[in-house]
Formats: sequence, structure tokens, C-alpha cells
Amino acid sequence: MYRFIKSSSKFKLLCRSKTLYRSAQPPYSPNSILGKEDSSFIHKSKLEFWNQSSVRSYSSSSESNSREAINYDVVIVGGGPAGLSAAIKLKQLCQQKDADLSVCVVEKGAELGAHILSGNVFEPRALDELFPHWKQEEAPIHVPVTSDDFWLLSKNRAFSLPSPFHNKGNYVISLSQLVRWLGQKAEELGVEIYPGFAASEILFNEHNEVTGIATNDMGVAKDGSRKENYQRGVALKGRVTLLAEGCRGSLSEKVIKKYNLREKGMGQHQTYALGIKEVWEIDVDKHQPGSVLHTLGWPLDQKTYGGSFLYHMKDRQVAVGFVVALNYHNPFLNPYEEYQRFKRHPAIRPLLEGGTVLQYGARCLNEGGYQSIPYPVFPGGAIIGCSAGFLNVPKIKGTHTAMKSGMLAAESVFSTLQEGLKMENFWDNLRSSWIWEELYTARNYRPAFEYGLYPGLAISAVEHYILKGRSPVTLKHGKPDHEATSEAQLFSPIEYPKPDGVVTFDVPTSLYRSNTNHDHDQPSHLLLKDPTVPENVNLPKYAGPEARYCPARVYEYIPDETGDLKLQINAQNCLHCKACSIKDPRQNIEWTVPEGGGGPGYTIM
Repeated sequence: MYRFIKSSSKFKLLCRSKTLYRSAQPPYSPNSILGKEDSSFIHKSKLEFWNQSSVRSYSSSSESNSREAINYDVVIVGGGPAGLSAAIKLKQLCQQKDADLSVCVVEKGAELGAHILSGNVFEPRALDELFPHWKQEEAPIHVPVTSDDFWLLSKNRAFSLPSPFHNKGNYVISLSQLVRWLGQKAEELGVEIYPGFAASEILFNEHNEVTGIATNDMGVAKDGSRKENYQRGVALKGRVTLLAEGCRGSLSEKVIKKYNLREKGMGQHQTYALGIKEVWEIDVDKHQPGSVLHTLGWPLDQKTYGGSFLYHMKDRQVAVGFVVALNYHNPFLNPYEEYQRFKRHPAIRPLLEGGTVLQYGARCLNEGGYQSIPYPVFPGGAIIGCSAGFLNVPKIKGTHTAMKSGMLAAESVFSTLQEGLKMENFWDNLRSSWIWEELYTARNYRPAFEYGLYPGLAISAVEHYILKGRSPVTLKHGKPDHEATSEAQLFSPIEYPKPDGVVTFDVPTSLYRSNTNHDHDQPSHLLLKDPTVPENVNLPKYAGPEARYCPARVYEYIPDETGDLKLQINAQNCLHCKACSIKDPRQNIEWTVPEGGGGPGYTIM
């Protein structure tokens, strides 16, 4: 028995009603109820349905190994804030100017929002432009910021500092829930959204122009053989392709490198941080909806940039997070364990005691800002959102800039397809937008901390309160994050306390709370360019840092039958945070997409 659900002008064959992995609940999109165990069936059944319909330009080859191809005007990779904002804006422009463009969004998560993780204190500036009446349209944005504190922590004390964040008018939200709402709005406008499909390959024509993407093959066993449910990937071809994969997008990185976009843009390398987050449910008498707290200092040393956040959401929920810049030097540092230490602080622990962890996750974020923005346009498309890196570091916000970048790209795409203008005007529009003004003003905050915690605070204070972003100098970033790791012989191992099961937990317990799942019988999506590097370089020189910087215990050094340590990759644990592809000292780890639908299953992050 099959179920058909209408989406714009096209019916989508979604799933067998008897094998639903996860039930859809508001505000889930109706085509987002697919579960991971159904994804290979859906992959096949969609192709079968498309083969019987004529709602989209469709092509196939007589060769049994060829991909089926579906043609769109615009293909968007990534169903996050940037990708969905671009899709929505395109359809709004079509309505305003009586045009018709076919737009599809492909999302590797099992459902919209499943891979979305953010703080999130939300600045509604871009949403105000996209949906001026979002409050009346029941957007999941309900808790305005009511207080805004900033602490410097020592081991046992918290010192209050003037808050530089200015969060008046902002809201504490779940970004994964907002993304689901945006997905509903996009579908209402006629956007076709396909969760559970991982874009694994960029397609090019004979002129070296991007013509779309291909999803990965489904039903491939770990040994590379084809299982009974094998299905060749689909080619989604677009006149324009937008890459909105989020921080360190795998396809985006390849396009940036292929077309030298970093050098054509602002020129500097991107810098990153790893964010680790839990959502707690706490006692009602401790809950203060809209309360926002950020901290710097302990437990990190004075040379390591990072800090924490505690955001009081609705329903007694508190988002508790810890961010560590990935240019840290000490290879023994473990970001996950630093987060556990943070929760033990006497100013933090009382809030959490008696509470319950509802969800856990981790994700990397761009911190390069203005200096690291690549030229966003490539032949055949553009890079938008956090794939390009529009995070405002001193604000600790990137959702509003990601959304705005998607909207600006949509305007350029519409002008290109309907009016014959060049896609390059996206770069001009970006530089004349409020995104550029924001990031230029904030450009010196992050590199200021290359000099250490207290010099960084001093320089930041001068930038914020005196120069107000008008400094005559633009500071440069230090070494790329992977080059910043020093040799283990310069440090001593860090002894972290054992988890108490009350406010601190081991990795397997936390990983369970992330709802992460991958089919065990599939090829590893984490590839070693040189399989000898872990044992010959990383272990003797850096004490095997991949076993510590990963927040999901994907990488472990296990003794073999002779007692020698060998790297074991537990790819099924992967949270898709991308830290491994960033921090590996020799850049030996290549992060590729697993089967669509695999990975974490966030609902309130």
C-alpha cells in the first residue's frame, strides 16, 4: 500500500504506510516523515513514479548503470535557513512578476531540521524581510530575550562583564523547528523538497560549468557490493545550482578549491570552532524564559579561544552549549570533556542539578568572518549561507545573515534566468547589503584573540566601544586550524574527571541522545587519503588527536593482535559536525556524505 501526498503541481510517492520510521508531527512537513530505514525504498519509488509522470523534464539512458535525471530551473543543496530562504524568495518573485521557475531543495537529513544545530538567539531582521507577518503566520518564535549577561569564569568564581551582545528585540528559539516551519512555507509556494537525499557529486558540462548535483547510490554494502535494495543515484540538473550545505559543506569546499574562490574573494583561509550543545529540561523555579548568558574563560586556558552559552527557551528548556575554536594548540585538549568540566562550575551546576538532558549534538561553525569570505559565484551557480561563512562572531549569530544571503542569491538567480543578467551581480549585491556592513564592522574581533584571552578582550573592547568597527587596520587570522596543532611532546596529557551521571556524561550516553543512526552495512563516508598517516604521523607526533577532537567517538586507537595501536573509524557514530575534516593535522580525512537520511535526528536543537 502506498501513500501519495500532493506538493504544488506534483504528487510525490513517499512511503509505505506500514514501514514509517518516524511519525510526522507539527510543524513537520508532510513530505518529511521519511525515516532512515525507508530511504532506499523511497529513492527507488520516487524514480519509478517520476518515470510514469511528465510533471518534470525527465531523461534516462538505456544503460542499466546510468542515472535517472530530473531537470529543474534551480537546484538547491541543503534545507537549512539559507537554502530555504533562497527557495522561498525565488517563488515569491515568481508570484510578484508572474513567472514560473521550478525549484527543488535536496536535504541529506531524514527530515528538515534533523541536521540543524545552533544556539540560537535569533535576530529576526532577515525574516522580517522574507515574511513581514511571521508572527501572525505562527512561526515557532515565542520567547523574547529578557536579560543578557556576560561572565568571565575562573575555576570557582564568575565575574560579570558589560554585555556586548545587544540582544534586545531578539528571540530564543530552536532553529531546527524554525527550519521545519520555513519548509512548510516553501512547499506552500510550490518548492519541491526532498529530505533523505544526500548530494554526493557536482555535475559539470563540457564547458566546465556546474549543471547540477547527483545523489549518492543507495543500497551499497560495506564491502562495496550491491544489496537487494540497490538504487543508482539521481541526477538533479539545474540551470542554476545553489550550495547551502552549512559550515564546511563537502561539495562547497570542492567548488571553492576548483574555481579558486577563496583567492578571488577576501583571500584568507576560513577558521572554525566546534560547538557542543545539550537541551535540558530544568526545574520550573530555576527557569527564566528569555534569559541569555554567555561566558569566557575557565575551563579553557588563556591561549584557547572559546566560551559557553545558556539560553532559557520555553517549556522549562535551556540550551546549554560550549564552543571551542579549532585553532587550539594542545593536542591533548578534548572539547567534549572541556564542556563536561564547564558544567561542573559552581555558578553553572546548580541550574542543571535535578534536570534532564533531552538532546545532545555538535556542529562546527565558521569564525573567519569578513576576511575569509570566498567569491560566492561559480560557473552555473553560487555558494550561500554558512557554506560561504557569514557568521557574525561578536554577535555569535549567523542565521539572519545566512537567510539574507539566500534571499540576495535568489534575486540574482531570478534576474539571470528571467532577465538575462549575469549571476555575478550576487557578489555586488552582497557587498552593498547589510551583511557586508555587519561583517566589516565585526572583522577584528576574532583575530584579536590570536594574542590570548586578555589581550583579545582589550582589543575587542576598543573595537566595540571606541572605534565601533571603524579601525583603520584589518587584522589577519593566524595559521589554519589544522596547522595550529603542536606536537604532543610539548604538553602533558590532561586528566579529565569521570562523569557523574548527574550533570556530566560519557560520550555513548550523549550520543544516544542525538538520535544518530547510520546503516552499519554501508561504506564508510569518512575516508583516509593515506591510510598510513594515523599510525605513522598522528599517533607518534600528536598522540592521536582525532580520538579527542571528535565529540562522538568516531575515531579510536585500538590495539591489534600484536598490541600495536591502529585507528578504528566508527562511522556510524558520526554527528556530521565536520571537525575531523578541519582539525586533522595532515588534512588526511575526507568527509563525504553517507546514505541520505543517515546522521543525527535533532528535533529541538
